[in-house]
Amino acid sequence: MAEEQKNNPLHGKTLQSILEHLVEVYGWEELSYKININCFKSNPSIKSSLTFLRRTPWAREKVESLYLYTLRKFG
Repeated sequence: MAEEQKNNPLHGKTLQSILEHLVEVYGWEELSYKININCFKSNPSIKSSLTFLRRTPWAREKVESLYLYTLRKFG
């Protein structure tokens, strides 16, 4: 299992660091187009988005998926 986690790019990453990375790469406006959720559109903040994402598994999966895509695309 340890070998499996070593190859997982999400291992050791907090949801906050993933979200901060995406905001840095895309900004809130583009992020809201890529993932259509209100916490990215209306008065977006890291704190309010984390609260929503921690309670909403499908939205968290979309954020993690976009993060993995961004890592592959931009390195």
